[in-house]
Amino acid sequence: MIVVSCMRQTDREHHDHEAARHSHEAAWGSPQVRERLRTTRAFVLDLDGTLVLTDRTNSSYIPLPGAIALTRWLASRGVPFVMFTNGTTKTPHAYARTLAETGFTLNEASVMTPAVSAAELFARRGYRRVMVLGNDGLTGPLRAAGIEVVPPAREQAGRAGVDAVLAGWYREFSMDTLEVACDAVWQGARLFSCSQSVFFATADGKALGTSRAISAMIRSITGCRIEVVGKPSLHALRSAARRLGVRPAELAVVGDDPELEVPMAHRGGALAVAVGTGVGTTSAFARLPRARRPHLMMAGIGDLLDLCQELGDPTRDRRKS
Repeated sequence: MIVVSCMRQTDREHHDHEAARHSHEAAWGSPQVRERLRTTRAFVLDLDGTLVLTDRTNSSYIPLPGAIALTRWLASRGVPFVMFTNGTTKTPHAYARTLAETGFTLNEASVMTPAVSAAELFARRGYRRVMVLGNDGLTGPLRAAGIEVVPPAREQAGRAGVDAVLAGWYREFSMDTLEVACDAVWQGARLFSCSQSVFFATADGKALGTSRAISAMIRSITGCRIEVVGKPSLHALRSAARRLGVRPAELAVVGDDPELEVPMAHRGGALAVAVGTGVGTTSAFARLPRARRPHLMMAGIGDLLDLCQELGDPTRDRRKS
C-alpha cells in the first residue's frame, strides 16, 4: 500500500509538472516557437486592435499597452518591421504622420496598406486603368505607381474601359456607383477587394468595414470572382516581405483577427502571433482547427515585448544571416 501511495504521489507530481509545462507553453510558446521568435528576421504588425485602437472614422489613435515600447525595442536592435493595416482611409504617409503624433517613431516606409500591395500587383499584371471605389488613401499609392485612376463615373469609365475595379474604404458608395462598377466587370474588368474582413477593432467596439460589403454586392449581381489584395492574401505578405528584404518564412506576423493575420502567416510559412486585444478573443483563436491556430497566443502586444526581452538580444543571429 505504501508503494501504491508513493506511485500515486509520483503520478500527481508528474501530472502537475505536465500541467505547468502546458500552461507555460500556452502562454509563452513551445521551445521551438520561442526559438523561432528569437531568430525572426522581421515583423509584420497589424494596426487596429494590435498596436492601437481608433475611432470609427479612423481619425485618431490610442496606443495599446506596450505598442510604442515594442516598436522602439525592435528599432533599437535593428530588427525591421512594417505596420500593415487593411484600412485605406489614409495614404501610408498620412498614417505614419498620425501615428508619429501618437508617439510612434517611424517613417512612411514603415506603414503599408492594401493600396501598396495592389499597386505592385497591378503593375506586374500590366493593368493601366483601375476604377477605384475609395478615396485618397486608395488612389494616392496607385497614382504614385503610375496607374491611371478612374472614378466610378459612367462618362469616364466608358471612355476606354478599365482593367480592374478595386473596392476599399468608401462610405460614399451609392446605387449609381454600383451600376457603373458592375458595368465595368461585365466589360471584362477584374474585381479586387482591399479586405474581406467584416469588422475592424475600435475604441468603441467592432465597426463595419466597407470593402467586403461593396465587393459582395458587385459579385452578387455579376457572379464575378473577388481577389483580395490586402490581408490575408499572399499578395500582401509577399509585398511586406519584399519591403523588409526577407523571405515570407522569415517573418513573424502579429495581429488580432482570426481571419486575417494568422491565416496569412500560415499561407506564407511565417510565424503566426495572435493578440487578444482586438476582434479575436483567446477562445476565438482556440476554436480554429489546430493547423490554423496561431503558433503563439498573447494577451496583448505588451506580453510579446516581455517575451522578446526574455529571449534576449536576437541581433547576433540576424547579423549572421
